[in-house]
Amino acid sequence: MGLLSACNTGIEPKEHLGEIYSVALDSIMKEDEGLNSDMQYIAIDMSNFEEADESDKKEILNYFKEKYKVEVMEATFEQLEEKGLYNSDLMRLDGVLLKIEKVDFKFNNKILFEGSKYRSGLGAIGVEVKVHYKDNKWKAKEVKMTWIS
Repeated sequence: MGLLSACNTGIEPKEHLGEIYSVALDSIMKEDEGLNSDMQYIAIDMSNFEEADESDKKEILNYFKEKYKVEVMEATFEQLEEKGLYNSDLMRLDGVLLKIEKVDFKFNNKILFEGSKYRSGLGAIGVEVKVHYKDNKWKAKEVKMTWIS
């Protein structure tokens, strides 16, 4: 196999955004699992998922519904507050809010995500995830926590 054919797998990441975002968000979900305790929902802030279309977003929401068996919604922190889903007595969300702050499509089907998981001002983490295409599927590798509050 020549060098060129090894790099050019013919996979276009932008055609797999639902799957790629699901993998990245789920690897954030798995970090600091204490934040997930007694969660009543998972909210995903998709306000800056520039490339993702409606079907990608639906795929992401369905992935989390099936895996975590809780209510899953697309919402920003402000929208959660408006819906009364922020517990102001406890100063925390009754669920978790996942957010991707930055996405960088590298060459050769590697995608770098910077995201966060938020429960409260004192219960939040930042996570960096590299997602790559291997063995015919998108997988997270090199998941690291970048900050904690």
